[in-house]
Amino acid sequence: MDVQLRASDDDRHRVVADLQRHTAAGRLTLDEFSERVGAVWAARTIGDLAALTRDLPAPASPVGTVPAGGQGRRELLVVFAVAALTLLLLGVFMAVSR
Repeated sequence: MDVQLRASDDDRHRVVADLQRHTAAGRLTLDEFSERVGAVWAARTIGDLAALTRDLPAPASPVGTVPAGGQGRRELLVVFAVAALTLLLLGVFMAVSR
């Protein structure tokens, strides 16, 4: 692919998703993630976007693993369940402490 081609919003969204995966894996700190996401939205070309992930490994997809979409939905459901439980416990604590 020509690195001088103008980047689309879809290209930027893909790079941000890659950066999120690398942050979740512990390869990037939250500060590094924030800096790079800012640079993603300022990038004009495919080459500019590629430079933001050049030092990160390409995503691996071993044979026989669960597709990322299904795993991501499961993880998101767990996060929402934990958040709901936390809010419920906070509500109970506030009601009891009054």
